[in-house]
Amino acid sequence: MARGLKTLIRLARWAVDEKRRVLTALQTREDEIVGAIADAERQLAAEQEVAARDATGAGYLYGAFAESWLSRRAELEAALAGVRAEIDVARDVLAEAYRQQKTYEITQANRDRLAREEADRKEQAFLDEVGLTTFRRRESGD
Repeated sequence: MARGLKTLIRLARWAVDEKRRVLTALQTREDEIVGAIADAERQLAAEQEVAARDATGAGYLYGAFAESWLSRRAELEAALAGVRAEIDVARDVLAEAYRQQKTYEITQANRDRLAREEADRKEQAFLDEVGLTTFRRRESGD
C-alpha cells in the first residue's frame, strides 16, 4: 500500500509541474500581449507626431491608420482579457493539484511516523525484555 502512495505522490508532483508549465506559458503569452499593446501605443504616438508635422500628406492618411489601430487595440485587449481569464483558471487548477499532492505527502509522512513509532515500541519492548531477563539471571545467580 505504501508503494502505491509513493507512486501517487510522484504522479501528483508531475501533475503539479505540468500545471506550472501551463501557467507559465499563459503568463508568457500575457506578457507578449501587454508588450504588443505597448508597442502599438508607441507606434500611435509616433504616427500622431508625423501627422502633426505634415498635415497635408501623412495627416490626411492618419485617419485610416487610427481606425485600424483602434481595431487592433480592441483585438489585443480582448486577447489579453481571454488570457487573463485562462490564467485565473490555470491558477485554480494548479492550486487544486498542489493541495492533492500535499494530501498524499502528509498521508505518507503520517504513515512513516506511525511505522517509526511502532518500530521504536517493538525495539523498546525487546530491550525491556532483555533487561528483565538479565535482571532475573542476576537475581537467581546470587
